[in-house]
Amino acid sequence: MKRIKAVYPGSFDPPTNGHLDLIERGSKIFDELVVAVLRNLDKAPLFSVAERRNMLEAMTSGFDNVSVETFDGLTVEYAMTVGASAVLRGIRAISDYEYELQMALMNRKLQPSLETVFMMPAEKYSYISSRLVREVAQLGGNIDCLVPELVAQKLREKMDPALKFVDVERLERKASERKSRSRKKKS
Repeated sequence: MKRIKAVYPGSFDPPTNGHLDLIERGSKIFDELVVAVLRNLDKAPLFSVAERRNMLEAMTSGFDNVSVETFDGLTVEYAMTVGASAVLRGIRAISDYEYELQMALMNRKLQPSLETVFMMPAEKYSYISSRLVREVAQLGGNIDCLVPELVAQKLREKMDPALKFVDVERLERKASERKSRSRKKKS
């Protein structure tokens, strides 16, 4: 029987519960799943490639058939290099589908033997994106239900200096607004 190896590529900046959901479910479908952290020089990531890889390795340590690697360049070339016959991609919304369909068709044009498998995350993760997690974290919001505990801790460590500054301003503004509302109620 043919063993099926898949690549799950992404920036994973940061890894989310949605990513972990797809990794867990993908590990049940494929004989081997390579979580491939993209090194994209055009973006300014919050976490370094090494930090993202380390978090993903810790998050996936319980899966015997999952490994974590890094790559740059074209996904199809990387997939061929590691001997993968499929690319796993997550789709949360119609907007994701349009982009992912275009990428899948281009990948098929570049490498006809490479299949793209689309999976939807569990409903409870369907709205989560790394970008939204970063924004919520940067504004001091609670991210505990959006990312694994390790990632939440790493985000807090990254955000701490900025959050102290942002929090002071935000708290002062909120306190001023409460005082203003309180005065209006008393009048």
